[in-house]
Amino acid sequence: MKRIARYCLPLVVTSGVAPAQDISSAYTKLDVRRDCAHRPGKAVEDYGDWRCKGYAGTPVWLGAGDQRMYVSFGSKAKAEPAAGQTLAPFNDFYKGVVEWRLANGKPFATIMRWNVKRAADMENREVRGRALVVTRLPPGGVCHLGYVDALANPNANELAREIADRHARDFVCGKDAPIVLGKITPGEDFFSTKP
Repeated sequence: MKRIARYCLPLVVTSGVAPAQDISSAYTKLDVRRDCAHRPGKAVEDYGDWRCKGYAGTPVWLGAGDQRMYVSFGSKAKAEPAAGQTLAPFNDFYKGVVEWRLANGKPFATIMRWNVKRAADMENREVRGRALVVTRLPPGGVCHLGYVDALANPNANELAREIADRHARDFVCGKDAPIVLGKITPGEDFFSTKP
């Protein structure tokens, strides 16, 4: 099992970003059934994958199987570490908004609100948990660099932006442990590695 760094920081924290950089956000809507090219899977629990276009034409790849999703970005998205990363419980991101964190207009990270099946939801088909997944973008590897439990933290978006802005550009995929900020819903472990 991979080690995940957990931090609980105060709400007001300096960004740690050089003042010369202009940090901003851009938002794109994504609906894989409407906006993306789908390639069906070949096995029972392989739902296939989707290729989509994100901010400024950035390639977005999504794969799904065994009631879990994988999301990666860039020209070699399917070969990046993010293409093999998911959350431990059943989860999905078939439709939603992608927040692109930009430095001087160039994307360096994304924040996506994934649906996560909580332990309390296992008896029914509902998925009520929400987790923000922060993903590092090229140059360099594409991988999950941080997580925020969106139900346990009213300031979840700010925490996710903090992870992106302070860590994305220096984060080393496969070496650095993903960061978890804020509170975690009692009894949940959204952010352990996939089973």
